[in-house]
Amino acid sequence: MHNGTLKKGQNVAWVKHDGSVHNVRITELLETKALDRVPTESAGPGDIVAVAGIPEITIGETIADAEDVRPLPTITVDEPAISMTIGTNTSPLVGKVKGHKLTARMVKDRLDRELIGNVSIRVLDIGRPDAWEVQGRGELALAVLIENMRREGFELTAGKPQVVTRIVDGKKHEPYEEMTIDAPEEHLGAITQLLAARKGRLESMSNHGTGWIRMTFIVPSRGLIGFRGEFMTITRGTGIANAISHGYDEWAGPITTRISGSIVADRTGVVTSFAMMALQERMSFFVDPTDEVYGGMVVGENSRADDMDVNITKEKKLNNIRSSTAEELEKLTPPRHLTLEEALEFAREDECVEVTPEKVRIRKVELDATVRARAASRAKKGA
Repeated sequence: MHNGTLKKGQNVAWVKHDGSVHNVRITELLETKALDRVPTESAGPGDIVAVAGIPEITIGETIADAEDVRPLPTITVDEPAISMTIGTNTSPLVGKVKGHKLTARMVKDRLDRELIGNVSIRVLDIGRPDAWEVQGRGELALAVLIENMRREGFELTAGKPQVVTRIVDGKKHEPYEEMTIDAPEEHLGAITQLLAARKGRLESMSNHGTGWIRMTFIVPSRGLIGFRGEFMTITRGTGIANAISHGYDEWAGPITTRISGSIVADRTGVVTSFAMMALQERMSFFVDPTDEVYGGMVVGENSRADDMDVNITKEKKLNNIRSSTAEELEKLTPPRHLTLEEALEFAREDECVEVTPEKVRIRKVELDATVRARAASRAKKGA
């Protein structure tokens, strides 16, 4: 409440963003006390209240006296900078775990409910009945939405985060962020090098003599995808980073964030330690022995830049001859278990993330290896 008195059952003026005025009635009035909302008959300046009776009102609009309409300055929400495709789970393992919300209708209804309380995201139709484009302020905001849906029992597929671009005067423009970083001064070089590789530009730096420095960078929004994990690693958890929108500017050029390839399972089955033992010298894994995999699923990271299809379900052949090495203990390197944020960062353009209540997996968009090889061949000929 900014001024005046608001009463339950009162007729008021609802001033929308476009300046239009509509007469509405306050059917319910709730006052905020500590962490609770309690019914009240009236509220005055300084009170934080919730009202009922205006179903389509949104942030930044004013409720004013019907006889003295003086709207407050409108509040604008920053435009979405990052988008990703969210749809139903289409993997061969769909519905085999605790996920019970699988249909496109359930996913769409959940996204529509999110729009009511989350004004920072948008849901766009992309012409497919089972997938939608979801736009938000950053990949963390979208990851929080997916994590909430996962905990509610949804199974879904999320594409790699992409930047929301515009065409201005015939040139491609992308969103930028103004990032303020506070960190110990011994990490200055590592932070500067990390952001320089992501097309960041240092705007200002101040050292107050306390051992900490404050830096301000202008960075493309796509350069911040996967940034926070690396930032916390190089600052050993001591760095503080905050970013706000800096508007749109010209495309900054290519940004390389991953130089390694993917290890892709070439068949459906159960992971065996025998197969992992033979492969672990050339790659690191994301799966454990006895995990179920399917053809086209990413099971690890290659030490080289190319993708590699492997048989990770290969079993040891048994015979009636005792081997001298039969009693040797197999020592496997512990696999990396990717979180949802790490999986979204790791996925390439031709990959997506399968999210279920129990597992987060990375898979190829096209599961058939033959189709992927033909597409890669056509892309090389075209280049």
